[in-house]
Amino acid sequence: MEGGPIGLVRDGDTIVIDAEKKVLDLEVPEEELVKRRKEWKAPEPKAKRGTLRKYAQLVKDASSGCVTDA
Repeated sequence: MEGGPIGLVRDGDTIVIDAEKKVLDLEVPEEELVKRRKEWKAPEPKAKRGTLRKYAQLVKDASSGCVTDA
């Protein structure tokens, strides 16, 4: 949970998908995205204990392969 662009999407936002150009775009003015970034807070983890909590604490993001090792 890093507060990336997908975390800024709100109900009613227009998302444009262009598979040929490999583009996924959020049609929201930049000033609104800046405002949303400032207001964003990481949600509390749903798993408070056990395996899911450990996984959530250790796993890397998708661009790093979603692995739990260093």
